[in-house]
Amino acid sequence: MTIFSALIPPDEVLDQVAAALGTPGDDDFRWSVREDWHVTLGFYGQGDPAERGDWLARRLDGAGPIGLRLEKAATFPGVLWLSVSGTGLHELAVKAGAESEGRPYVAHLTLARFPRDRPRAASAWEERLAGFTSETWTATEAVLMSSDREQGVSRYRVIRSYALDHARA
Repeated sequence: MTIFSALIPPDEVLDQVAAALGTPGDDDFRWSVREDWHVTLGFYGQGDPAERGDWLARRLDGAGPIGLRLEKAATFPGVLWLSVSGTGLHELAVKAGAESEGRPYVAHLTLARFPRDRPRAASAWEERLAGFTSETWTATEAVLMSSDREQGVSRYRVIRSYALDHARA
């Protein structure tokens, strides 16, 4: 079981993403299902969910809600995603363990995966979603999630929730 922390956009925002995507028909793309859409804060890999959950609770203690929005599409090798912006997001992610792997944190919501040997495969989607901007929402909860492989597909499950309701110092 792989574990990570995340923010889950509200249904209204997910509706906007789904409307912008329409019905993708690209056979080379493996589209993420709506139920799995999230913004990763920290990735932990294999580990004990109870221990990581307690660690995350200590790290997020005192964190307050943050305003976020999803914006234009971009890619990593083999991944199409929407960018995420919001004041305090980077700081929250660092509290949750982002950048502990030695890479800079890039807030995003994964939409699809495509063959890495076709780096321009997502160009049309990047253009189509270039002007996308969701409504702004307030993230009031972070979650600890697990990712399990079932029949070759990753399935995500919320293990524990953390209220982001403390006043910022």
